[in-house]
Amino acid sequence: MKRILITGGAGFLGSHLSERLLREGHEVICLDNFYTGRRANVVNLISNPMFEILRHDVCFPLYVEVDEIYNLACPASPIHYQFDPVQTTKTSVHGAINMLGLAKRVKAKIFQASTSEIYGDPLVHPQPESYWGNVNPVGFRSCYDEGKRCAETLFFDYYRQHNLKIKVARIFNTYGPRMHPDDGRVVSNFIVQALKGHPLTVYGDGSQTRSFCYVDDLIDGVVKLMDSSDKITGPVNLGNPDEFTILELAEKVIKLTKSTSRIIRKKLPEDDPAQRQPDIRMAKKALKWEPTVKLGDGLKETIAYFRKLIRQ
Repeated sequence: MKRILITGGAGFLGSHLSERLLREGHEVICLDNFYTGRRANVVNLISNPMFEILRHDVCFPLYVEVDEIYNLACPASPIHYQFDPVQTTKTSVHGAINMLGLAKRVKAKIFQASTSEIYGDPLVHPQPESYWGNVNPVGFRSCYDEGKRCAETLFFDYYRQHNLKIKVARIFNTYGPRMHPDDGRVVSNFIVQALKGHPLTVYGDGSQTRSFCYVDDLIDGVVKLMDSSDKITGPVNLGNPDEFTILELAEKVIKLTKSTSRIIRKKLPEDDPAQRQPDIRMAKKALKWEPTVKLGDGLKETIAYFRKLIRQ
């Protein structure tokens, strides 16, 4: 049994990770400032004596005794991270500094939830971990993209300078139950619009591609990376390599929801990547991990969650 801290533990990924670690018999401290995290995501865990919630912002130091830290804290959807871009950068950078400092003090292994946005609008396809990216440092998305890039720098500097045990995962588009219905991400957007009978909003001509990983697969990869040999630091891409256009996703959601919604088009946002597909050869080799849930199957579970949420 380990005592594990999860920052952003009441968020979409954090709540699923909390469940997984509790099932494995660990003690979990869920830390969240509830900016985007929700108590509803972890309400079913509160009665578990091995689970504890702390309301705290990672931008401020924290003093607890733990064996492992999963640093997931940061708004991850454009609507949320662009609402207060300065705070978004602080969360990534100050949060990383504070959690790395805690890990150094208590000699804990620490995981960083990095992102495929590290690659920006990529000129290499699919994106391997060796690719340095094509990122606009002064655009509307920069608070998130560059904040995460700086956090990776800090993790590897702590690894080299202080011999800290680190794990860095670059997480690609992930979906599933407990996504925030108003987070502006394409999967949740399309499902909510379809269930309400509203038009599905496609930006640009819909030819831009994304790869969608179901949350259960992603959490499995995260835990396997954390439990891997200390020699495996990452960064490691975690995502589903099956690539779909945004238009294909919209059509699939309409079909699965049996919706009468139509598709409308709007102007493509600034710096929106034209392609996004992970090269997961490293994860396959080092972690023996690859996704198993097909998009159609994962969408059915996600649609059922949102259908129930909308009816409440």
